[in-house]
Amino acid sequence: MLALLMLAALLSCNQPGKKEHEQNAAVPVEAEDSTLITARNIFKSLPAVAENKENAITEPKVKLGKLLYYDTRLSKAGNISCNSCHNLNTAGVDNKAVSPGDAGKPGTRNSPTVFNAALHNMQFWDGRAKDVEEQAGMPILNPVEMAIPHKGFLVDRLSGVKLYQDMFKEAFPGEDKPITYGNLQKAIGAFERTLLTPSRFDKYMNGDKNAITAEEKAGMNVFISSGCIACHNGVGIGGGSLQRFGVVTDYRTLTRSKTEDEGLKKVSSKKEDKDKFKVAGLRNVAGTYPYFHDGSIASLDSAVIIMGKAQLNKNLSTEEVKQIVSFLDALSGDVNADAKTFPPQLEKK
Repeated sequence: MLALLMLAALLSCNQPGKKEHEQNAAVPVEAEDSTLITARNIFKSLPAVAENKENAITEPKVKLGKLLYYDTRLSKAGNISCNSCHNLNTAGVDNKAVSPGDAGKPGTRNSPTVFNAALHNMQFWDGRAKDVEEQAGMPILNPVEMAIPHKGFLVDRLSGVKLYQDMFKEAFPGEDKPITYGNLQKAIGAFERTLLTPSRFDKYMNGDKNAITAEEKAGMNVFISSGCIACHNGVGIGGGSLQRFGVVTDYRTLTRSKTEDEGLKKVSSKKEDKDKFKVAGLRNVAGTYPYFHDGSIASLDSAVIIMGKAQLNKNLSTEEVKQIVSFLDALSGDVNADAKTFPPQLEKK
């Protein structure tokens, strides 16, 4: 009954916009295919690109953004790039609990995948950035991460590079001084907005009922009926809200986390925000281990078990966990091969 009530609530508040609805309805659904109808009311298939009306995506901007994404000159000592922590060849992560910064000092939170992140409603585990453009500029200035001392330092560094002089000019035509920190953020953001990963699940959502297996469909049904969709819904299968990790019990008793992280409370200083974190998007989750904000859990099976107990007070059976993990596997896809190709211009820098 609880699951049915949650589903009814989602149907009332998560209806897709006209463009997405038309995309999902491109292939008619037979009346008896209730599973697909239910899925379309809870989730959404990927768009071709994650648009931003404040940052038009153009080819020169995306090319520049890719170059910046791979360039270690965006870190003070030149030891790391964006790709170091968000590796496009390994599901957009580095598969480490926490990532080392420019000076080798470890960070405090797990690096989330950059794949499909542009579709999320917020960025970072505490949601402090509104979009990928804002997010792109923050690790660069973080003293533990890329350690650039101030925006002008990096602008001056890039302004002395002929390649960047030409590429910024092409990406931002008509501007007297196109090499700015804001334009750097827009370029990286534009590139990240192309990092979408259509999966077999999207084929299913678009009408190919054989794109996912019977076990994956069974897993989706368990995922829905168990109540996971209360947070993991929409196009990202998550990424749309901040929620308390440990609704039923303190998550630390289950994850055995060794670090004390109170989530959003660190930003807001509000008692009620203790242990609130961004809901992770589950696309490509099979490859984005280790899991949770502190990278404390290595196995997806274990992560599913912990979420069932901590959030829903459910002791999921072995079969239910197996089916849910099977469904999550169907969410795996890949970015355009060109995005994963190291820019040859940087080999000569």
